[in-house]
Amino acid sequence: MKPLSLSNAAARITIRPDLGAGLTSFDVMHRGGWTPVFRSVDPETEHPFGLSNILLVPFSGRVSGGGFAFDGAFHPVERNMQTEQYPIHGSGFSAVWTVVESTAEAVTLSLDGDGPGPFRYDAAMTYRLSGATLVMELAVTNRAALTLPYGLGFHPWFVRDRNTCLTAPAGRVWLERDDHLPRALEPVSAHSELDFNRRHDLPRSWVNNWFVGWDRQARIDWPDRDLAVVVEASELLNQYVLFSPSSDADFFCFEPVSHPVDAFNLPEGPIAHGMVRLAPGDELKASARFSVTT
Repeated sequence: MKPLSLSNAAARITIRPDLGAGLTSFDVMHRGGWTPVFRSVDPETEHPFGLSNILLVPFSGRVSGGGFAFDGAFHPVERNMQTEQYPIHGSGFSAVWTVVESTAEAVTLSLDGDGPGPFRYDAAMTYRLSGATLVMELAVTNRAALTLPYGLGFHPWFVRDRNTCLTAPAGRVWLERDDHLPRALEPVSAHSELDFNRRHDLPRSWVNNWFVGWDRQARIDWPDRDLAVVVEASELLNQYVLFSPSSDADFFCFEPVSHPVDAFNLPEGPIAHGMVRLAPGDELKASARFSVTT
């Protein structure tokens, strides 16, 4: 299955239906040439983590304990990546999607999802360009025979340079353990390097944290490039993940999501942490806008 391109005079993206309906580019026209907003990658990559954006469905993040308990039953969830200790990011990000419609303005794809664990679902994804704005719209319908907790999210890799700044107001932050599961939930005010309530440089060292109480708006600034992107997420996506291995990396991830890592197994259960109970036939939707400005 060939990649699909969508473009106008101000922006362009490339979609890989055969690799999770992920992106290999999101560029804008700036200073007379195409400039990457999401990181530039090998368009022929065969690994979903080598993309510029992946889709998080039917959940985001890792799942501990070999699965999760819900409504009195335990549901095993198998590992899905050889390099990962735990199951991660559901199944949509690595599946083959079907192109439903492709126009000059938008591309819509669908997936008949099978797994991981008890999950059986139908998903629909639309990418839309409006000027220099990229809109992503993701929906999932539970077609399993039982009620389950679902979550959604988007996982873009942005360009990072030496002066990249982030503004993303939130109240609390999850700290991680060595195995990348949640360790503690604390106020962002207790961690100045993780407080993005005002514009702040990205941390210089490893960061992989999940932020709660986000107001669903963020701004990424690249002063050296005279470029910025405003992120606006739908109501479901009121949390975000921030990941970057170091200041030497040429990327960082800012991921609008509905729930933290391992929400299935956190105290009080997945629904208390942002996942949504879907009965058979129920649908869940999420969207995000990435508007580039100078």
